[in-house]
Amino acid sequence: MLGIILCGHGGFATGLEQAMKQILGEQPQFIAIDFPEASTTALLTSQLETAMTQLDPEQDIVFLTDLLGGTPFRVASTLAMQKPGSEVITGTNLQLLLEMVLEREGLTSTAFRLQALECGHRGLTSLVDELKNCREEVAVEEGI
Repeated sequence: MLGIILCGHGGFATGLEQAMKQILGEQPQFIAIDFPEASTTALLTSQLETAMTQLDPEQDIVFLTDLLGGTPFRVASTLAMQKPGSEVITGTNLQLLLEMVLEREGLTSTAFRLQALECGHRGLTSLVDELKNCREEVAVEEGI
């Protein structure tokens, strides 16, 4: 099973991990690492390197990060470029995390990335758009 390392600013990673566990329970091959204000790039690099060694070395790794260009993204990107079979996805939210944790079995890191990007695009919506979609579906169902 593909390994996931979730990382982000402040308590982002452990906060999402806690929410994930509440909904799905404990998940294998998953590590969450926060990047609090008092941390350093060197410390985060060390933590991510250690996390990589704790995952199954025979499996691909995906880093999920919070913010494009932020320190967690940059450090994860540097490490991913050094390890074949690694991907970095940024802009992570709870919906994406839940769906992808459940869908990762048998996926390569590349397939995971493609599916995660599709999930992320599908998951970003608004109440107005969802209500509009519901009305359109009802209209179609009631038609001839």
